Amino acid sequence: MAKTQYYTATSIDGFTADLDNSLDWLFEVDEGTDNPFGAFFSGVGAFAMGAATYEWVLKNDNVLEEPENWHEMYGDVPCWVFTHRELPPVPDANVFMVSGDVQRVHQAMMVAAQGRNVWLAGGGDLVSEFADAGLLDEIILAMAPVMLGAGTPLLPRRLTSQQLALTHVAQMGQFAYLTYAVGSLAKLGRHLAADALAREPAYR
Repeated sequence: MAKTQYYTATSIDGFTADLDNSLDWLFEVDEGTDNPFGAFFSGVGAFAMGAATYEWVLKNDNVLEEPENWHEMYGDVPCWVFTHRELPPVPDANVFMVSGDVQRVHQAMMVAAQGRNVWLAGGGDLVSEFADAGLLDEIILAMAPVMLGAGTPLLPRRLTSQQLALTHVAQMGQFAYLTYAVGSLAKLGRHLAADALAREPAYR
């Protein structure tokens, strides 16, 4: 069963970046011996991100001058970047600049994914649009032992306990990994939702 997933790191108080749009606080946290992202991304057939997330990748991973950095991280997996302004493309990367209705783009992503999962890399505002449209199946949080006090919200929408069901918990290094079924799947309850998602955990 292909899923649309929001996988991201967050502070305990629910921010994905600080007020300076920095992730320095995140990279200071011990992640343990194994980074689960590789196992997670192996199941991804398409992904999307907002303009701010894309610009962060451009700057911090230097992918315009060294496009091999993008290819090492994401290979040829197609990426859709939601933006209302001109942004430079990564050389030879499978990146599409889009705007407007997330449902239309989601359909294209599902076709491109060819039965694999769709990853919403962020930010929270973009993911909120997918949640509003009923297109978000799962949230995977890598929660760092950090309190930021302010910054970029994880997901600026009200989602109640009727819309979320905890399906998996794990610890890796100092990170707590929390997985939630979202929407109609959450209404099945924790165990049935986990069965319905029918996935191997992205972390061990």
